[in-house]
Amino acid sequence: MKRDHIQLSEKEKNHIKELLSNGDIKSRVNLRLTSLLLLNEQKTYKEVAATLQVRIATISDWKKKYKTEGLNSLLEEKPRSGRPASLTDENKAKIIALACSTPPEGYSKWTLRMLAGKVVELGYTDKISHTHVQEILTKANLNLTSKNNSA
Repeated sequence: MKRDHIQLSEKEKNHIKELLSNGDIKSRVNLRLTSLLLLNEQKTYKEVAATLQVRIATISDWKKKYKTEGLNSLLEEKPRSGRPASLTDENKAKIIALACSTPPEGYSKWTLRMLAGKVVELGYTDKISHTHVQEILTKANLNLTSKNNSA
């Protein structure tokens, strides 16, 4: 395996070690910084990848990013792709409050489907599934079938 190393300055090594010892960085950042230290210690991509349990291509990408953009580029997390949140925290709070309110006339409790329909009717969102409503309530430790809460 090709030994494509990097040469960290003393200042960079000390900065990386300080960041790693603080323990207040994300695990992905921790992996990237550790890979730099290992490459600086003349380890191969294969050895570093095995130590950190990541792909060799990942080690190569991190090294290239360090070489082209510098150390700070590995410290910051870029926004991840994916669908943006469909509900604001305020609207989630409204859903939780609705679940804790008195159910419609003729019903003893709210159902997830009734809540989903009412959320759309009230204009909190254009559409929402009953399973998404359940996820919101679960994160708030609410259970519609529990006798211990008001939902």
